[in-house]
Formats: sequence, structure tokens, C-alpha cells
Amino acid sequence: MKRKLYLLTAMMTIILVSCSVSYKFNGASIDYTKTKTITLVDFPNRCSYVWGPMAPLFNNALKDEFANHTHLSQVKRNGDMKIEGEITQYSQRNKSVSSEGYSAQTELSMTVNVRFTNNANHQEDFERQFTASQVYETTKNLNSVQEELVTEMVKDIVNQIFNATVANW
Repeated sequence: MKRKLYLLTAMMTIILVSCSVSYKFNGASIDYTKTKTITLVDFPNRCSYVWGPMAPLFNNALKDEFANHTHLSQVKRNGDMKIEGEITQYSQRNKSVSSEGYSAQTELSMTVNVRFTNNANHQEDFERQFTASQVYETTKNLNSVQEELVTEMVKDIVNQIFNATVANW
């Protein structure tokens, strides 16, 4: 009886180990046999209104996204994929008006122009703009909410760029 139990346990272990399934939920669909490297060129801030930390915040977030969610090596030049561009717009406008006729909410928006080159498949190359916006109460000073709002917009735009370039949804 012990021998049968031992044999059954051993067989179940072998079956469980040999039938493993691996899922990846990072969204990337990259053929790593053709694509091993990526060049992420720093995006300069070309807006008429400039908030100093915005470009470094964006560039670091973009590099982190690809480092954390792909197996691509980031190289300075001649990557199998290349992402470059510039931050082209950063502005605010009145979003809503209170019953007294004053601005109640302000919308802050950011636009990034992206040029994507896939040297393994040039049919996927594109140039396009990605935009994100955040709303804040006009009673708040922009300086007090700017870092939080820009961080959220950067996350949104980086996610859009990642999905457009390597997720192929």
C-alpha cells in the first residue's frame, strides 16, 4: 500500500511539473528572435510653457516602462527598435465655470510627438502624437498640484506609447 501511494505521489509530481503553463500579462508581443535591442532617445521639451522637471520625468518613465515590461536591451544607437520625439505641448485652459461665472476647474494637458522605427518590420513604423490631460480645481494653485498631475499625464502617455509600439493590441 505504501509503495502504491509513493508511486502515485511521484507520478502526480511529474505530471504537475511537466504540464506547467506560462502566461505573461505585461502586454508586450515582441518576437525576441528578431528584436533584441531598443534605442530610446531623450525627448526634449519644445513647449512654449516649460516646467523644468517634465522632460526628465517623461524620459525616465519611458525607459523604465520598457526596462520593466520587456526583455529588450536599451542601447544608445542602432537599436532594432527606435523611439524618439519631443514634448510639443503643455498648456492649461478653463474646463468648467461656476454658477458665479468664474472658472471652477482647469484642465492641464500634455502632448508628445513620437517617431517609432521598427527595423525588423518597417510596416509598423509611425509618427504620431499622444496626449493626456488632468483636471484640477481652480481654487488650487498650479504649483501645488503640478508635479502630481504631470506624473499622471506622463504615466498615461508612456502607457499609450508602449501599447502603440510593442503591445500590438
